[in-house]
Amino acid sequence: MTRRHPTIAPVLESVPDGAILLDVRWSLDGSTGHATYLAGHLPGAVYVDLGTELAAPPSAAEGRHPLPAPEDFAASMRRAGLHDDSLVVAYDDTDGSQASRLVWMLRALGVEAALLDGGLRGVIGVELSVVDERPEPGTFTARAWDVEVVATPDEVASGHFLVIDARAPERYRGATEPIDPRAGHVPGALNVPFAGNVDGDGRFLPVDALRERFTAAGVDPEDEVIVYCGSGVTATHNLLALERAGLVGARLLPGSWSQWSADPTREVATGSAP
Repeated sequence: MTRRHPTIAPVLESVPDGAILLDVRWSLDGSTGHATYLAGHLPGAVYVDLGTELAAPPSAAEGRHPLPAPEDFAASMRRAGLHDDSLVVAYDDTDGSQASRLVWMLRALGVEAALLDGGLRGVIGVELSVVDERPEPGTFTARAWDVEVVATPDEVASGHFLVIDARAPERYRGATEPIDPRAGHVPGALNVPFAGNVDGDGRFLPVDALRERFTAAGVDPEDEVIVYCGSGVTATHNLLALERAGLVGARLLPGSWSQWSADPTREVATGSAP
């Protein structure tokens, strides 16, 4: 199947008529999830679990949140009521860094999907629903994760690509590492923390400001870019920000630092970028 490129912008300020709304609130420590959704969500929104539906089981070889097998992901999307031609808007309740995983995954498969800018916090005057939405199953078909959208550790190590680390500066420098086997970063990677893509209200910076942010960090429009984070979740926030800024074609390293740091043959750098 030929991969289609979405025409809708990656970030929207409102939900278009006819869109399927998906709630992707989730946290690594389990404090946010389906129970949070049941306590109140945007009317009509269907819950999607990042940990079980947007990732395969963790492993040292593939990282903490590997991309799910295509058929498993398709089954989850059918459960959420999606068809191949659906228009999808996803949200969370922080800075978009959870919902961005689903939006990127769908866009990577050619689906018209976007992130709701500002998330739940940015929606004013809407009475929340406590209905556990169970839509009629959709007909979403399985498609492979294409080499156009995902990269391998060997490609990252090749030195032929511009590599961006989306984690916080202290993790990039190796000053702390609370989760993964080794501290530090991929040698030569630039540090562009995903948290800087949004303002204090959790809304994405304007297009020009995002473009300036990435170009100031050393990203050239002609660069072939690979982005990683801790486990392939928040890196997708940078991927959407790059696309919003007009810097298209960047790819995800799905296993990210959790995969790289678990492989003793991979070199690790520490300290600030040169």
